[in-house]
Amino acid sequence: MEYLKNNPKNNFFLLAGPCVIEGEDMALRIAEKAVSITERLHIPYVFKGSYRKANRSRLDSFTGIGDEKALRILRKVKDTFGVPVVTDIHKAEEAAMAAEYVDILQIPAFLCRQTDLLVAAAKTGKTINIKKGQFLSPQAMQFAADKVVEAGNSDVMLTERGTTFGYTDLVVDFRGIPEMQAFGYPVVLDCTHSLQQPNQASGVTGGMPQLIETIAKAGIATGADGLFIETHEDPSVAKSDGANMLRLDLLEGLLEKLVRIREAIL
Repeated sequence: MEYLKNNPKNNFFLLAGPCVIEGEDMALRIAEKAVSITERLHIPYVFKGSYRKANRSRLDSFTGIGDEKALRILRKVKDTFGVPVVTDIHKAEEAAMAAEYVDILQIPAFLCRQTDLLVAAAKTGKTINIKKGQFLSPQAMQFAADKVVEAGNSDVMLTERGTTFGYTDLVVDFRGIPEMQAFGYPVVLDCTHSLQQPNQASGVTGGMPQLIETIAKAGIATGADGLFIETHEDPSVAKSDGANMLRLDLLEGLLEKLVRIREAIL
């Protein structure tokens, strides 16, 4: 995580990219745009992309283009633009494989209590980003982090991504950001998954992307160390999570506003 700590502007850092790797050209275009914006704004940047989606509402939902193919694309983004990359893993046996290609392993929220997965991720020596379960309090994330640390890896980040509210909605309790920072780890706010509307009758997760800017501004004002934003050139045709992704052409304007908020609160 040294890349993120080496931040002379004391800015927030950004994990951003498509929900899932759909193809090489698309990934490189998104990365090129994000790198250009973040370099100008002095925002440390990590390219995000899932090489496979395991948590899908329906059997016919898109899951990926093939593990090795998608992982090679992630490494090409890293090599082409000189930025770290992050992807999520779902099983303990995936940890070592994914670690050969990426810098940060992400633990999905619904798996944050899976001890075998956390330990396997820790043993790779990579930075581990643990998303807070939608069903957990911020305080409970201390134990998820402890599992990684006790397995020999103190390079941990925690991500707030909303809390289940009823059956089909999520809410963000911004008190969780300073509460988790008290554990001594950087805390990221997931601005897009926090706006999901899961368990819709159609079997396709909904979302409220019109509130991404609101959530992001509140996160920076609350002192989040980093932001997580899924972005796509055209979310309406995205193969996963299109209902709550940020349109890529809106990323620059949003980040400009967030940098000004960060400057104002320092």
